[in-house]
Amino acid sequence: MRIVYLGSDFGFKALKKELGGLATAEHVEASSGSVAETLIDAHALLDASMKVHITNEMIKKAENLEIISCATTGSDHIDREELEKRSIPVRTLKEDRDLLLNLTPAAELSWALLMVCARKLPAAFDHVKAGQWVRELFPGIMLRGKRIGIIGCGRIGGWMGRYAKAFGMEVVGYDPYVDPLPEGFVPVILEDLMQTSDFITVHVHLTEETRGLVSRECLEMVKPGAILINTSRGAVVDESALVEALQTGRLGGAGLDVIEGEPDIDQHPLVEYARTHDNLLITPHCGGFSPDAVALVCAHATKKIIKELGLDS
Repeated sequence: MRIVYLGSDFGFKALKKELGGLATAEHVEASSGSVAETLIDAHALLDASMKVHITNEMIKKAENLEIISCATTGSDHIDREELEKRSIPVRTLKEDRDLLLNLTPAAELSWALLMVCARKLPAAFDHVKAGQWVRELFPGIMLRGKRIGIIGCGRIGGWMGRYAKAFGMEVVGYDPYVDPLPEGFVPVILEDLMQTSDFITVHVHLTEETRGLVSRECLEMVKPGAILINTSRGAVVDESALVEALQTGRLGGAGLDVIEGEPDIDQHPLVEYARTHDNLLITPHCGGFSPDAVALVCAHATKKIIKELGLDS
């Protein structure tokens, strides 16, 4: 049996340790060409990268493939037509709520982006590096007493609420699928959340229902000067409207760990804007990338492969 792995060295070491010699594992470069070539005779794919679009054509040629196990919650980069024809399962961490509840790196990065935006830190860093010292250029927002609106009140949204409470903030939430909301959350409709929140943070899975959820209409109704954080998926937010809201000052700032079309982002309008403006910060979808967490989720994803391939019998 042969397993193809996409991701960091931390995850590959966890994969090999969990396999214990039950199958051959190959660490493959996260590029379309490499994946297409190596999948041809693979029995399983462990994807901890999400950098490569797994196409129907790749699956069609992978005649031995029996399972794709993602060490991520998302799998929208994987075409499903050929997989469904052959009843090949795609397993993700969305199945593993108990495991995810204790994984906090993505929530921690979300909170870090919020604080960095609130205090204009990157611009302040650059200011001092240039030999200047004018603090009046960098007025920070005091978090205590401000309202944070959390869209998606599951695992990561729940942690964001806890962090906000620790900073003395008022927490409101919108999530039609979580009832009741976590302790300390005040439920509101989406329109009220957008209109009254000083900070808006987005933590939902990408589905047809959530695609474009933070629409142009939503962004046009935000409280002037509000800050938006999105660490879920780029397509959840109308990105062209986001650029306009930042340009006009309707949004005071935004912190993103995701953009649509990643990782091919060099000419992306949001990246182009961020190159010349201090009110947009973008990180490379690294929220969940912590060696400890990566090793844990890759070991868990490996167990699913072992079971599906019958290597545990």
